Amino acid sequence: MLAQRIYLILGALFIASLVVSNLIFQKFFYWDFFGLYTFEISVGILPYPITFLITDIISEVYGKKKANQVVTAGIFASFFSLLIVYVSSAVPATEWSPIDNPLFDKVFGATAVAVFASMMAYLLAQYIDISIFHFWKRLTKGKHLWLRNNFSTFLSQFVDTFTVLFLLCSFGKIDWSLFGGLLLSGFLFKVLVAALDTPFLYVAVFVFRKRFGLKIAEELDASVLLSTDKSNL
Repeated sequence: MLAQRIYLILGALFIASLVVSNLIFQKFFYWDFFGLYTFEISVGILPYPITFLITDIISEVYGKKKANQVVTAGIFASFFSLLIVYVSSAVPATEWSPIDNPLFDKVFGATAVAVFASMMAYLLAQYIDISIFHFWKRLTKGKHLWLRNNFSTFLSQFVDTFTVLFLLCSFGKIDWSLFGGLLLSGFLFKVLVAALDTPFLYVAVFVFRKRFGLKIAEELDASVLLSTDKSNL
């Protein structure tokens, strides 16, 4: 069924973005935003806002339960990736290996702390995002998509940024003197991305509603998905 295939693709993109953000977080970059503000943030933040856009799309079209299922799957995927990194670090490198043991450990050595910090922040932020999204959806009776998309993302992204930086500083991976600047840069960057991704959310929701014949505030019910799957057998 098309709806189920799209759900799986969205879930795959969500998990890939989440896992990659945990693996690449140790590189930091700066971005001069038209001379107004200079962001100093981890490259791990680049794929992370995609996860919130995807959960908002799934929440709007498939419902809260399906969105929470993707979040839970992301947890398992992240810890499984951590296990793979541990095993890869444990086996000895050959003498001719382009990447030797010290370099590998330098790049991925903090992955365990990053995954733990990210998961704690991720759990809080994603479930907050989904809950607030559906709160505003009920309150506005399915109208004003931009309102629930941005309000839910703004608060959840602040919780995410604060939590992950607090844990990384607590574990000594980032100096406390950088906490305030990284918190401001990270949050402002996520707010900017959340505002910019709103048109993409509208387009995605419009296409899905038209394709599946959904009305405003209507979601693809699980029983409908199941019955459609059986009819295609």
